[in-house]
This record gives sequence, C-alpha cells and structure tokens, in this order.
Amino acid sequence: MPRREFIGLIGGAAASIWPAAALAQTYPSRPITMVVPFAAGGTFDVVGRIIATRMAELLGQSVIVENVTGGGGIVGVTRVINAASDGYTLLFGTVGTHAYNQWIYKKRRYDATNDFTPVTLFSEQPMVLEARKDLPANDLREFIALLKSNGSKMQFGSAGAGTTTHLACALLNSKIGVNVTHVPYRGSAPAANDLISGQIDYLCGNLGAAIGRIASKQEKVLAVLSHDRTPLMPELRTADEQGLEGMDITTWTAFFLPKGAPGLVVDKLNKVTHEAMETPAIKARMHDIGVTGIAPERRSPEYLGKFVADEVARWENPIKSGGLQLD
Repeated sequence: MPRREFIGLIGGAAASIWPAAALAQTYPSRPITMVVPFAAGGTFDVVGRIIATRMAELLGQSVIVENVTGGGGIVGVTRVINAASDGYTLLFGTVGTHAYNQWIYKKRRYDATNDFTPVTLFSEQPMVLEARKDLPANDLREFIALLKSNGSKMQFGSAGAGTTTHLACALLNSKIGVNVTHVPYRGSAPAANDLISGQIDYLCGNLGAAIGRIASKQEKVLAVLSHDRTPLMPELRTADEQGLEGMDITTWTAFFLPKGAPGLVVDKLNKVTHEAMETPAIKARMHDIGVTGIAPERRSPEYLGKFVADEVARWENPIKSGGLQLD
C-alpha cells in the first residue's frame, strides 16, 4: 500500500476514534434526567430516588428524578422515546412498561424491544396480595371463597389502569373466576391510603412498599404472587402453595436510553448503576424496602435486550386469554 494511502487510513481511523474517546472522558458534563413514569411516593419513585442519589455521587453530576405519569407509564415512556439519544434522558423501566403494556392495550403505543437502547436490569421485588385489615379472610383460600360469594360488592385498587398493580390483580381475579370493580388511582401511594382507610378491599402491590403497613397492622397480607417465597417474609406462602396455580408475578426494574444511544454512554451507566446497587448503604436500604439486586451474570445490556423480548412473549397469552386487554 502506498505510504500516502496508509497515512490516510490511519488518520481516518484516529479521527473516528477521537470523538468516542472524548465522549468517554467528558460524559456526563451536565445533569441527567431520570424519567420515572409513575407517581411520586410510590415504590418505583422511592427506588429511583435512592439509586439516583448514589449514581449522582459516582458520576459527579446531578441525576434529577422526573415523575411523568399517565397511561400506565406510557406518557413517561413516550417522553424518553422522543428525547435526544445523548445519554442525558434515562428511563426507569419496569415489567409494566416493557412487558405488560405491549399486550394490555389493543393498539400498541410503542415497541419495547426496538424503541430503546437497553442499559441494565438492576432489581427485582416480589408482589403480594394486600387486603384491608378488617377483611374477613386470613389466607388466600378464605379470600377466594369471599370473592366468589361477595365479589360483586367488592373493589380492588391499583396505581392506574394498565400498571403492574392493575394487571397483577386482574390476572388474579381471572384465575379465581370473578369480576371485581377496579378503582384506578394516580399512583400506588393513594391506592394504599384508601386500602388503609377501608375505601377499597384489596390491591396487588410490591412487598417492599407494603411491609411497613403490614408490620404496623394497617393492612393484612394474604399471599406472595411470585413463584417463590421471599426471604423478606419467609413465612408468607405463595399463591401457588395456597392452591392458585400459575401465579408468578415479579416486578423488575431496568434502565433504558432512547434508541441509538452511544455505546460508551451505555457502558458507563451500566457500570455506575451496579456500583450504586453494590454500595453497602444502598443494598441495606433496598433490602429494607424488599428490593433485590440483579446477579452479575444478568447485568449486561445484551442480557436486558433478550430478557425484555422474552418477557414480552411470556405475557402475551396470559393477558389475551385472560381478557385483560384495554382499548
């Protein structure tokens, strides 16, 4: 190869590498917005704010939590889809935004597998069946008998139509074979407040958010809705153990960037997220609210991309066959 062509090739390669190297050194150079597509005060908001504080310390820039609510997370998700793919708008995604919403609405609002850049899966937490403290049922079998005899007069709450808390109870009702009035709220916190006051009869929520209310006897808990028992309340039996087979609902959380985000930015946020989750104080705080960090072998962006695709496929039949779709 002539010397001039060789030098040109080297120069071109260096020019292409330089912007990426510069980006790796300077990112982030301004605050990052973490969009939490759910109401302030709920479980997701609490988790987002805990981890955002530690991420900010590690990144040397503020991580600002922005609650963008509505449509079971769709409004917040759309905010991120339409943002610049420069790494400064980060989505706090969940099983609701990236699995349930792909089927619960008859007309799909976005594509969970192709409209985002996966960053990392970082936490999981079990869901539980919560009931008002004076509900005349002390386990799932008694609860099922009560719904079958009196369900037409009862109400269940959720953080909003199409949210994880809505779908979990809708699937539970479907498996029991009852039709119970749904009362959607603007977030899980107001739904929990009405459960405590007896305005609604039950809801399906994250154990982390409920454990304080359970401990103070403001409500009762009747079953774990995931496949396995939780170490946070090892004595609490699963729905499957209590005769309702096939219930396996776990809330997972992950970070996503808009489609086309730079790989170096993805890698940096992936690393910082798990450094934050491994911080002893953060691990202790997460444990207190029932959140478990993801094992190292499940942390890569590639794993999250495949995981989301698998979750979307897993929930198609339960939602469609259960008659859980909304317009």
